[in-house]
Amino acid sequence: MIEDLRRRLEGDMEETVGSLARKLAKVRTGRASPSVLDGVTVDYYGAPTPVAQVGQISTPESRLLQIQPFDRTMIGAIEAAIIGANLGVTPSNDGNLIRVPFPAPTEERRRLKVREIRKIGEDAKIALRNSRRDGNEAVRKSEKDKSISKDDARRFQERIQETTDAFIGRVDAVIASKEKELLEV
Repeated sequence: MIEDLRRRLEGDMEETVGSLARKLAKVRTGRASPSVLDGVTVDYYGAPTPVAQVGQISTPESRLLQIQPFDRTMIGAIEAAIIGANLGVTPSNDGNLIRVPFPAPTEERRRLKVREIRKIGEDAKIALRNSRRDGNEAVRKSEKDKSISKDDARRFQERIQETTDAFIGRVDAVIASKEKELLEV
């Protein structure tokens, strides 16, 4: 029972860290990254379709994304979807492919993004702490039901805390890495 709780707790915490990584991938750092377009969908014959499925995305330069549509008739729709996504970039096309230049962010903009990243990181830590709380409550309930001893309950709660600390360390490392990437000029 306690092993199931530990596995479930670690699974929840792993999902929280994965969610954090996905959210941070969408934060623009001034470098062109295909993941910025992950949330952008194009109306492809009546069905909302991710941009990555209607064209090949490449980064020929560090501040430029290039999208080669599989179907040339989709150029206008892809361009409109990127503009409509409010990414802060303006795509242009030459009839064959779409170029999306990423301007270098100003120092003030970088500081705002760092605050945004820290907020996302703090939300992830709160989710980890909520998972810890749920785990501790389950251990206390087991102790109250007399299915585990008081010493075992204390030991399990210490392991839950160690697991939580390890995952919070991972969140801090991911945030620090993204901050460093963002503050590079």
